[in-house]
This record gives sequence, C-alpha cells and structure tokens, in this order.
Amino acid sequence: MKDLMINAAVKYEGSYDKVASAIKNNENNVVSGWRGSAITILDKEYPSVLKQLRYPPFVLFYKGNLNLLNQSAISIIGSRQPEPYGIEMTRQIVRNCNRSYVIVSGLAKGIDAIAHQEALNSMRGTIGVIGCGIDRIYPEENARLFQDVSRCGLILSEYPGFTPPRKHHFPFRNRLIAALSHKCIVTAATMKSGTMLTVNEALTLGKEVVCIPYPIGSISGEGCNLLISQGAGILTNTSDFAMI
Repeated sequence: MKDLMINAAVKYEGSYDKVASAIKNNENNVVSGWRGSAITILDKEYPSVLKQLRYPPFVLFYKGNLNLLNQSAISIIGSRQPEPYGIEMTRQIVRNCNRSYVIVSGLAKGIDAIAHQEALNSMRGTIGVIGCGIDRIYPEENARLFQDVSRCGLILSEYPGFTPPRKHHFPFRNRLIAALSHKCIVTAATMKSGTMLTVNEALTLGKEVVCIPYPIGSISGEGCNLLISQGAGILTNTSDFAMI
C-alpha cells in the first residue's frame, strides 16, 4: 500500500483527489520509479498532527532532517513584501523565542524567507513547507536558502519531483504549516493574503494565533490589526518574545 501511495503521488503530481482515487481503486499497476525520500501516512515517522486534518496528505516528499518533525514548532508567517518593521520583528522573534521551538514557514519570499534565514543564523531547526515539487526551487531568488534549509533543516512537500508551483497548491499547503505548529505568529499581513488563509487553518485546528501590532494606516499590517481586534494574541514589547 505504501508503494501504491508513492507511485500514485508521483504519477498524478500530488493531486489529492487523484491520489485518493488511485488508492481507493487499488491502482497497483502504477509504477513511478521514484528514488527520492518520502514517507506515507502509514509510516511511523508521519506526524500524528497531520492526521487530524480533513485532508491529511497521503505522501510527504522531503529533503533534510526528518527528526525535526518530532520537536515542538511554531509557525512564523507574513507578507511577501513586508515593511522594515515587520522584517525586524520577525528576526527578533526568531532570535528570542523559546529555543526548543523549530521554526516552520513556507519558504516563500518576504517574511517566510526571513524567518528561515534567521533560524539558520541562530542555529535553530527550521522546516519549510513548499507548494511545488520537492526538487523544484521556487521562487528562484531563494535558491541558496532552499539548499541551506535542505542541508541544515527540513523541506516538506506533497508534490514530487519538479511539479510546477500551481496557484491552488499554496492555499492547500497552508494547512500543513498550521498543523505542524504549536502556535502561529503573524508578523505582517495585508487584508487579503495567503497569510490570512494560513491563520484560518490554524484557527480551525484550535491553534493559538499571535500578532505583531501595526500603526493605523499601515497596509502591510492591516491583517495583523484585524486579527488582534478579533481576539488574537498581541505582542506589545520585545520582552514578550521570550514568552512565546
């Protein structure tokens, strides 16, 4: 069954519905020749927190240290085009939060990349959950970061090989970022962004959401302020970072 799952995931480029159908119909004639690293929902290494999802991935392709999945984690998420304030707050949170936490984010440009890089700089574990094939670097500007995280941290994807980064992949992968994290820290968010989708996934799973406050009129922080007004946690000074 595990081979069937992996072969179907490769054949159908990680399409959840198609993989589910292949498993249901027992498509044992599917042979992929996959030689990379992968775990299935049947493996003991598979994170139990992902099994709580409505759509738990059947297969996780990975690069790096799978043992990081056994450690407590927080997600740090935010805009792809943050203000300097959001960038600095992200760096300070990673530097000063509880050392036992692994930092989870999406390996996108902006806040994601900053969180991963600061985790590496701080000799802290980090997990990048990507929305394209495990062997595909996206965005290209993160090529060096991708290599560093795969060597010193962990990269996860539902998508095999060089599967392209399709638009619907990113909101779907956000559920994994939320599920892997003990709490979700938002350091920059516009009103309409993928960040807010990740927050919704975290709230659905009963995760704590904590935000950095922004001045009134700051577009890159409107989402943070909205979440705070709706009851999210708020970080009011740098001494709060050590309490995360």
